[in-house]
Amino acid sequence: MTKSLLLAATLLASTWQLQASEPLAYQFDGPYVFNDSSAKKATKHSAYWVCNAELKHNYASDKQLTRPDNCGQLPQPLLSDTVKQIMPDSYDGIKKIVTLSDVHGQYDVLITLLKNQNIIDANNNWAFGDGHMVITGDMFDRGDKINEVLWFVYQLDRQAKAAGGMLHLLMGNHEQMVLGGDLRYVHQRYDLASKLLNKSNDALYGEDTEIGQWLRSKHTLVKINDVLYMHGGISSEWLTRELTISQANQIFRDNIGRSKKELKQDELLNFLFYGNGPTWYRGYFKDSFREAELDKILAYFNVRHITVGHTSQTQVLGLFNNKLIAVDSSIKRGVQGELLLIENGELIRGLYNGARQPL
Repeated sequence: MTKSLLLAATLLASTWQLQASEPLAYQFDGPYVFNDSSAKKATKHSAYWVCNAELKHNYASDKQLTRPDNCGQLPQPLLSDTVKQIMPDSYDGIKKIVTLSDVHGQYDVLITLLKNQNIIDANNNWAFGDGHMVITGDMFDRGDKINEVLWFVYQLDRQAKAAGGMLHLLMGNHEQMVLGGDLRYVHQRYDLASKLLNKSNDALYGEDTEIGQWLRSKHTLVKINDVLYMHGGISSEWLTRELTISQANQIFRDNIGRSKKELKQDELLNFLFYGNGPTWYRGYFKDSFREAELDKILAYFNVRHITVGHTSQTQVLGLFNNKLIAVDSSIKRGVQGELLLIENGELIRGLYNGARQPL
């Protein structure tokens, strides 16, 4: 048997096994959009879709992706270069902000929460006007609707800018893990796309892909009004290193996608990407952590609040007189979730059923 025939037979066998053992929905996936800037190509947006466990391919037309026939309800995004622009990481005078975290592929919970809180409309489009939305990381891993979440947030990013608002997607530790090739928590649904495209899961979000370029343009920390946002937290070690927000964001963008082994060989990168860095730190929730330490961190950044995800709670939670706000409300479990609203300085819990309560 020739090498090509052997490869085809292997793919067919893998597909049959997935058809026999996986839910029907897992036979549909994508789109995975690769950007080809070659002058010989009529278009630079090449899309791959998994439809009924078969690989299909087409191109974007005027940046609009069209789902192939018999391909379920996979996203059909309108591509946009504006969402890949590096935006400022500090803002003042923003009247309304909504924040959530750690979606981990739970698309249905995310949509229900945002609809019930009137952040999106009945058609899943941006309805928050000139407000700002902050997602403090961890869209990847664990759940089985990662691409649905990614393309939905990509769409909101474009729509928010068009409405005079902004969507701030911050990098969490699971974005770092997947882009760096640590695939321990990737859901089995995505094994099929990797097999059919002959690419590892991280390569499906590489620097030559639309989603990969979009993610690599994002910050890890952002300051809005008197609140500093990130995934894990700011440890006191940051203060001794005298880093600025912008310095850290640039370092993260320059190095995301490097392997854990590479990052740990550099002392500064080891700090930023692991342990006491802003995507992994959990020190705020230890009994030994004291408010006086938090006050020093707040003063360093000249903010009144720090908002984090990463450490799971049962609700949006305010600690130390709301100086610290935890917004990982366990959306990852796929049952319900909450979000934080700030309107004219007032801190509000947005509940899953649409109700709102003061924090």
